[in-house]
Amino acid sequence: MSLLTTVMDHSLDDGYAEAARARGAEGRSRLPATAKGRLVLALGLALAATVVTVGAVNTQEAAPVLAKERDALVSRVNDANKAADALQRQVEQDRDRVEDAQAQALQSGDDGGLARLAAQAGTGEITGPGVKLVIEEASGSGGGGNVSDPRNAEGFGNKGRVQDHDLQYAVNGLWLAGAEAVSVNGQRLTALSAIRAAGDAILVDNRPLVPPYTLLAIGDGPRLAQAFQDNEGGHYLKVIQDSYGIRSTVSAQKSLTLPAALGVTLRVAGTESPTPSPAPSSAPHSSSQPPSSPTAKPKSPSSSGPSRPTGSTVKSTPSGTGAATP
Repeated sequence: MSLLTTVMDHSLDDGYAEAARARGAEGRSRLPATAKGRLVLALGLALAATVVTVGAVNTQEAAPVLAKERDALVSRVNDANKAADALQRQVEQDRDRVEDAQAQALQSGDDGGLARLAAQAGTGEITGPGVKLVIEEASGSGGGGNVSDPRNAEGFGNKGRVQDHDLQYAVNGLWLAGAEAVSVNGQRLTALSAIRAAGDAILVDNRPLVPPYTLLAIGDGPRLAQAFQDNEGGHYLKVIQDSYGIRSTVSAQKSLTLPAALGVTLRVAGTESPTPSPAPSSAPHSSSQPPSSPTAKPKSPSSSGPSRPTGSTVKSTPSGTGAATP
């Protein structure tokens, strides 16, 4: 009990108690006590105040310069944007003039079928009955169900989003059903068109598209819609709708107008004019006779009419590469 009493009465060690008494006697002030120490402290404080003051003055003086530089940069950016907008408007005006000139040339050409050929090839506007196919992305994650996974091998990340392969299957299904012309979100497809992916975006002829995706096809509306639903394209859209919730609707339309493709020029093949025959040889024995074996000459123009434009009316079998073939 005596040990417990001692511990209770003297909880602090004697050495700690002595140090506490000494610190209390000296005071808690950390200021130097000598004149030299106080002088050094004053010089340090003055130096710190000078540095802070000089920094504040420099900052205040540099503020107008930075503001001027910022205003100049903003003005340059605005001028560049205005110049880009003006160039874009000029490009659109030039494109309209080129299209008008092409339309006039097609209408005034020797062959009255050139305008119809341009519409079929995609370089001219076309109007007629057809179908409207709208493909919308899933609002949430689609249910797997018991259907097979047609996109498993492609490494798709987000199953509920429409991919470039989906549009390729849909477009090729429309061609297979007998469509005469197809457009995707206002972009007309030609034999040179490509549907590709760049990151999360889908590009048609290097132009990005945003969902929902609207596909317009010219043809016999009811027959075209039924043929599409019965072929591989319609079956594929049904599978991804059941698997991932990607919705698609097909409806027949009485009248559709598809614009002309941009950046594509219609070129028509024609017969070559015959070249003049070579001059006779200068030998004496052949001066009055033509050469015995003249060079081959191109065939003369056929009297049955202008030649058939190369590849203008041939339809290729749709493939899964995404290249639209009118």
